[in-house]
Amino acid sequence: MKSENTPFRGGPLDGRVLPVLVGPTGHPPKWYEVPVPAHDGRPPMLYAYRREPAGYTKRLGLQRGWVYVYAPDGRERREIRWPWSKPAAPGKPAAPEEPAAPKE
Repeated sequence: MKSENTPFRGGPLDGRVLPVLVGPTGHPPKWYEVPVPAHDGRPPMLYAYRREPAGYTKRLGLQRGWVYVYAPDGRERREIRWPWSKPAAPGKPAAPEEPAAPKE
């Protein structure tokens, strides 16, 4: 399997460059989680890092690679939204509102 040396920013891995396995598309995973075992009676921890673009070239605007940024709140939980799903919140309208008719 191929791996890519990816830098980490923030959190306990700040400044380190680790080899991360890439998927079939050649990209590292969107989230990188580091489990930390329990020591001295503390509960086990899970540090989460989110993948972001490392930067862009000046002339063509091509992406230079990836960097993992520390997410102190943990991994974002997302649910699949299918077109036939119910609305997310009861207070929000399902479809965008139509503009008001002009008054005569």
